[in-house]
Amino acid sequence: MTHNPVRPWRNIERRKSRQIRVGKVLVGGDAPISVQTMTNTITSDVAATLEQVQRCAVAGADIVRISTPDVESTRALKEIVAESPVPIVADIHFHYKRAIEAAEAGAACLRINPGNIGDSKRVAEVVKAAKDHGCSIRIGVNAGSLEKHLLDKYGEPCPDAMVDSGLDHIKLLQDNDFHEFKISVKASDVFLAAAAYQQLADATDAPIHLGITEAGGLVSGTVKSAIGLGNLLWMGIGDTIRVSLSADPVEEVKVGYEILKSLGLRHRGVTIISCPSCARQGFDVIKTVSALEDRLAHVTTSMSLSIIGCVVNGPGEALMTDIGFTGGGAGKGMVYLAGKQDHTLSNDRMVDHIVELVEAKAAEIEAAEKLAAE
Repeated sequence: MTHNPVRPWRNIERRKSRQIRVGKVLVGGDAPISVQTMTNTITSDVAATLEQVQRCAVAGADIVRISTPDVESTRALKEIVAESPVPIVADIHFHYKRAIEAAEAGAACLRINPGNIGDSKRVAEVVKAAKDHGCSIRIGVNAGSLEKHLLDKYGEPCPDAMVDSGLDHIKLLQDNDFHEFKISVKASDVFLAAAAYQQLADATDAPIHLGITEAGGLVSGTVKSAIGLGNLLWMGIGDTIRVSLSADPVEEVKVGYEILKSLGLRHRGVTIISCPSCARQGFDVIKTVSALEDRLAHVTTSMSLSIIGCVVNGPGEALMTDIGFTGGGAGKGMVYLAGKQDHTLSNDRMVDHIVELVEAKAAEIEAAEKLAAE
């Protein structure tokens, strides 16, 4: 739960779920909501796949999923897992033997699709491999690949069909005395996914992996994911998230964190509050914010920065942020520190100076946290 006694309307009561482990990352229970992404390289190209995994990890990814459609991929997985800075989930479709090979290669988790993985005997073999090698499992229900008998029963993909699929597969795992699993019920339709997740949350205490699958490109997919995931997270549903975009996986990580940050559920890096700009602006707001986002991408310490073009809303926003800059006149503006006016600054020095201030504040926060932990 996020607890804010001063502003209780900001509180989110998280659904109580069991906790499992994906490698070194805890998922569920009181663990932070983890952010995942998925590589889009050819897995057998170890160098390219590792390069992408490492970039995603630098961006903040807690877990990275990798598709393993063939033997060449599962062979490569062993080397990738050994070099990866984060736990690797092996994405399995159709062939249960790939799951066994991935477990043997050191995957931290196996993602299996109930509609594609096969009968109970094959599931039992996958479970044995997971137990033998310390893997967790994600049951990945997808509206686009539901079992035939469920489509025959319900006529089309619907929340009941998706949840039935997931619960049937949960029973298969539990019948094999396996409990280290999480579950997702993804759809590209926001309404369908949201309804299925709400129903699932009431039906099981398993950790829930949130996602709107095949959400679209960077802009459209971000909007769709923010609506679907944001509403569910606001309701307290979700223990780990993946934003699915037709874009660089690093962008998925960034969007995932922005969704969590906007709800106060996870904090990482600099949150920039900026105006859309208008004729009142005392400097080029859009260009400045773009430059600051790029220059401050390396800062992982949580803090807030307001960049407002004029004095209409600038002082008010600066009151609520660690550092602020408000446009004025004559080619200069006002710098705010901890909500108070501190000094004026010329526009031409603005970006460099603000970067220096943010880096200094980050060092101050980190030092204080280190001292508190001693």
